[in-house]
Amino acid sequence: MNRFALPLLAGLLAGTALAGPAFAAKDLVVGLPDNITTLDPADINDTLSQSASRTMMQGLFGFDKDMKLVPLLAESFTVNDTATEYTYRLRKNVTFHDGTPFNAQAVKTNFDRLANPANRLKRQSLLAMLAETVVVDDTTITLKLSQPFGALNNNLAHPGAMIHSPKALETFGKEIGRHPVGTGPYKFVSWEADTLKVEKNDKYWKPGLPKIDHVTLKSVPENGSRIAMLQTNEAQFIYPLPPEMVKMVEANNQLELIDAPSIIARYVAMNTMKKPFNDPRVRQALNYAIDKNAYAKVVYRGYAGPLDSAIPSKLGFHVTQPNQYTYDLAKAKALLAEAGYPNGFEAEMFGRNSTNFIRGMQFVQQQLSQIGVKLTVTPLESGVETARVWGVEKPEDATVQMQYGGWSASTGDADWGLRPLLWGKGFPPKFFNVAYYKNDTVDAAIETGIGTADTAKRAEAYRVAQEQIWKDAPWIFLGVENLLAGKSKKLTGFYYVADGGLQMEEADLQ
Repeated sequence: MNRFALPLLAGLLAGTALAGPAFAAKDLVVGLPDNITTLDPADINDTLSQSASRTMMQGLFGFDKDMKLVPLLAESFTVNDTATEYTYRLRKNVTFHDGTPFNAQAVKTNFDRLANPANRLKRQSLLAMLAETVVVDDTTITLKLSQPFGALNNNLAHPGAMIHSPKALETFGKEIGRHPVGTGPYKFVSWEADTLKVEKNDKYWKPGLPKIDHVTLKSVPENGSRIAMLQTNEAQFIYPLPPEMVKMVEANNQLELIDAPSIIARYVAMNTMKKPFNDPRVRQALNYAIDKNAYAKVVYRGYAGPLDSAIPSKLGFHVTQPNQYTYDLAKAKALLAEAGYPNGFEAEMFGRNSTNFIRGMQFVQQQLSQIGVKLTVTPLESGVETARVWGVEKPEDATVQMQYGGWSASTGDADWGLRPLLWGKGFPPKFFNVAYYKNDTVDAAIETGIGTADTAKRAEAYRVAQEQIWKDAPWIFLGVENLLAGKSKKLTGFYYVADGGLQMEEADLQ
């Protein structure tokens, strides 16, 4: 029986029109720590904006809630023996939100755009090895690479490789970041300075999904305000949950705590091209001057672990370094004196203006003051920080001295944990090497790692890279945070995954 039949009959018998829908709309509100920067996945360099884009857009592959690779717009693939040619069979009967059919030409348009260095897209490195895209037919595309690359599908699963409607790309051009049109479970409604609204895609290709009618993503940088939204049910999910407020969530029988390991590395990048950070002894000294256990306790209330190499332990090919930078102020002072800074120095450190970032920067400031290093801390709104990092053409023009930041390798592979951040050919605005770090041994190892599909050879290459990076210390290696979030118990199917991203395709409100 049609479920609307009885209400409709009752309305007619009463001689009145129905006042509204038979079922209340399911509206989900998510409290975010920062502003969304753009909705063009190819040009996003923060996980939060990737999560926002993922509500509307998809790639050939993705990751499930356990960070396992799963097919999305690709159904299957084949690859040649040298890992230089991949052919994908695409999902049929899928349309973009504007009615444009999803097909091989749409994939080609997007991948050619992403791979072209002239477009200066922040995620270009995902497809930097792409030499040619060949449309075989509407549902088949071949990617020909300039060199072997065994982790291509992991790269294609990264949010940066999600696919726009080619019609939208043509219509909106450089403004595509404010007009996203994808194939995902939700459709774009509006985006103001601190609020993104999306609505259910009634023509979504996965049967029975999505179950939520409207999703609102709202930026609320202040921790107390976010937790208040959760407690009053103004929001049904907030992240990150301030560690000091964990007990508040645990004490509320309407709420649920999420506490899970992550692949989010926290560090301070030091500009190795500028004094005093061009001396590795200075960089090593700053690592010895930070009590990493105290960092975890003070900044994360213990909900964090060590960053014991250049990449977190849950990333593929991670190698724990034997000589850790244990807390040792005497050694830190000796190294500074040896480098010519017996009385320390002054420098600026900047980072995001969210509560956790400010707390982390203040902790580093306090710790380094013990060895005479006087830091000026500059919290920046996300867009301002992005402009400061990416608004330079040449390394010598960079104003960065120290940047407090973090990174989650959303491909799940060591390549994406190292190459965008520490490859000598990856300075901004090309990639994310804000430390302006270059070492020939590291560069060769990173290039070997991406140049083969042989697992053993990749493992050895990344071992060499991590060992040298750890010795050179272009970062202050701070820690790996736990994923902490709070949610309503009425919310199900909403996932906070290891890279810090959000998945809400299966979300439902009971």
